[in-house]
Amino acid sequence: MMKRAWNKWRSGYMGRLVGESFYAQGGLYGVAILAMIAVAVTTAGSAYMMEYIVDAMTSPELRGWAHVIALGVVLLFLTKAVASYIQAVFLARAGNRIVAQQQEKLYRKLVRHGVSFFSTNESSDLLMRTTNGAQSARSLIDVLVTGFVRDALTLVGLIVVMVYQQPVLSVMFFVVGPVALLGVRYLLKSVRSIMQAEFKSLAEIIRVLQETSAGIKVIKVFALEDRMIDRMETAIRKVEQRSNDIARLQAIASPLMEFLAGLAVAGVLIVSTMGIAGTEQPTAGQLMSFITALLMAYEPAKRLSRMRVQIETCMVGVGMLFSLLDQEDTMVESPRARDLSDGPGQIKLRNVTFGYQGTVPVIDNMSATFEAGKTTALVGQSGGGKSTLFGLIMRFYDPDQGSVEIDGQDLREVSFASLRRKISYVGQDTFLFSASVMDNLRCSAPDASDEEVIAAARAAHAHQFITDLPQGYETPVGENGTFLSGGQKQRIAIARAILRKAEILLLDEATSALDAESESLVKEALDALTQDVTVIVIAHRLSTVLEADKIIVIQDGTIAEQGNLDQLMQKNGPFKNLFDQQFNKHKQKQNVAE
Repeated sequence: MMKRAWNKWRSGYMGRLVGESFYAQGGLYGVAILAMIAVAVTTAGSAYMMEYIVDAMTSPELRGWAHVIALGVVLLFLTKAVASYIQAVFLARAGNRIVAQQQEKLYRKLVRHGVSFFSTNESSDLLMRTTNGAQSARSLIDVLVTGFVRDALTLVGLIVVMVYQQPVLSVMFFVVGPVALLGVRYLLKSVRSIMQAEFKSLAEIIRVLQETSAGIKVIKVFALEDRMIDRMETAIRKVEQRSNDIARLQAIASPLMEFLAGLAVAGVLIVSTMGIAGTEQPTAGQLMSFITALLMAYEPAKRLSRMRVQIETCMVGVGMLFSLLDQEDTMVESPRARDLSDGPGQIKLRNVTFGYQGTVPVIDNMSATFEAGKTTALVGQSGGGKSTLFGLIMRFYDPDQGSVEIDGQDLREVSFASLRRKISYVGQDTFLFSASVMDNLRCSAPDASDEEVIAAARAAHAHQFITDLPQGYETPVGENGTFLSGGQKQRIAIARAILRKAEILLLDEATSALDAESESLVKEALDALTQDVTVIVIAHRLSTVLEADKIIVIQDGTIAEQGNLDQLMQKNGPFKNLFDQQFNKHKQKQNVAE
């Protein structure tokens, strides 16, 4: 029975956290625990010393020992002060290391997940788990260590002093103690549910802040300020209410203990004056030592009575942390994974079917070949599955059926690192890190020299505007490039792809944010870049893909037709319809302008 309970505790969140933390921070916790033992001993010793202090002050025969007793008191409190300092410093160091380690583990876990994980988990929830979960882990360990070592040993030491000085009067303490513990039990029933609700409200606050920062233009255009303010105020009021509930529950313990301590002192006073505390009349020093120990026992007893409430509070955050750590990776590398070969970069889809989260297939039994060293354009109406194909080629997702191959190797059997080295990507939603221009460019090729970075920027026609920035290449771009225009961000993304020098280049509306002149210049740079490179380009403006070696028209997750420009125009099929729609509209606009 005991063994089962022990194994259950070890496998639970608390057991796992304690085991991992003490194993990793054993040295720091060892020093802190030794210091706590010293604090407990000196605290009990200070109560015991009251007997000699009072007797030396009231008994003429002991006054000669006053200097010795005074020196003992100084040494006792000096030892306690030093031990308290050591305890606080080493406990803080261990706690800070726990927070750092848990956050590192969580982040490593997050970045190993596939893209689908981030599609189904809100960033505000992940942020809450990473920050509050790690802090809860640290708080839980602190509560356990200080409770079971410092407070428990201090209480035991003071009880020993009490029993030694006045055994009969000590019975009053043992009557009051269980009553206090019974008073705390009911607090635990609602603490966990209140904390879970508070975490949800905190996540909503973070979510509103993130949406406000990212969508401030939409909020301003559609006059959504009042709606966002209402959402934020509602979330804040919920957090306030939950915090007040927790404070109320935690605060009950202190008044309860204070009242019971008062009853105990009053009882001791009455019993001691009635002369039934023992066969011998206690000295003033003994009685003062007992009362001092009784009063000093109040604080550790109070902290121990609140410990269960604090543990329940922390366990909500710890549970969130471990539930995230225990999730299976949504995209895993095969244990037999090998590096992708140094082939020319031919890509093949073999009967690929794929749907997000098991929904209706976005790609339906598709087979296609993207020739090495050639440019293939994907065209068609939005929602047909073109961008999904890029996700499959970059192995953000695995096909539900069929396979995606590069140079004859199934991507499920190759290492992530070798696949990523093989591919470069420019999307229409350009992402930039909150760093300098140089750091954003170099992230695709960390070992590139400054000269190579500048050459790539020149090729993307970005060098000129970069040098015009206040600090040139060292200018911070702000959160997701907020200090740059859309066209500037896209040219930096293109320069980043040029610097990568990968065998496969995926372009998803890569020039959509550029004006006509910049698009023409960047197109020249891409033409030079894409020589002998396998290029797949998605474009809704057909003018950007007319020179592609092959054009594939995708409709509803299937290939409607494919071929070069001349072949597709002769077929009079979906591509020609798209071509006529776009260019006829363009001609009509020109006629209206004339």
